[in-house]
Amino acid sequence: MNRNAGEPAHDRPVQVAVIGPGTCTPDEYDAGYCSGRILALNHAILLCGGLGGVMEAACRGAREGNGIAVGILPDAAGGNPYLSVIIRSDLGNARNAVIVQSADAVIAIGGAYGTLSEIALALKTGKKVFGVRTWDIPGVTPCAGPEEAAVRALAAARRSPA
Repeated sequence: MNRNAGEPAHDRPVQVAVIGPGTCTPDEYDAGYCSGRILALNHAILLCGGLGGVMEAACRGAREGNGIAVGILPDAAGGNPYLSVIIRSDLGNARNAVIVQSADAVIAIGGAYGTLSEIALALKTGKKVFGVRTWDIPGVTPCAGPEEAAVRALAAARRSPA
């Protein structure tokens, strides 16, 4: 396939990270689920930290939308039951860098400190971050809900270079 320099690659599915706390509110869980499902229905691969809370919700939504949910786990233990692919990183919280570096765009839901670190890493590396009830910091595009965040993240991911 011939492609001009800087033109996005469309020969692979886009990868969107959904980040958020491992312990979440019912509203955050619903937002994670909705985001994951919309991503799957639009043929995106979901990336996350692979644990509970928002991560589990997004994976559940992705799997129920017949999508792929990749979890980059902090160690060899566990992982939520909705993961399609498990990557046991043994990196602890340093896996946050792997998650955001592997993503074409990021959806942030809720606001634990791990989520804040992922947002900071994403922004530092030029990734677009779309937030649903998350940290109010420059560079994060606030969205009214998970539907808007997913649609905007998909559009940004499709413009992202491979």
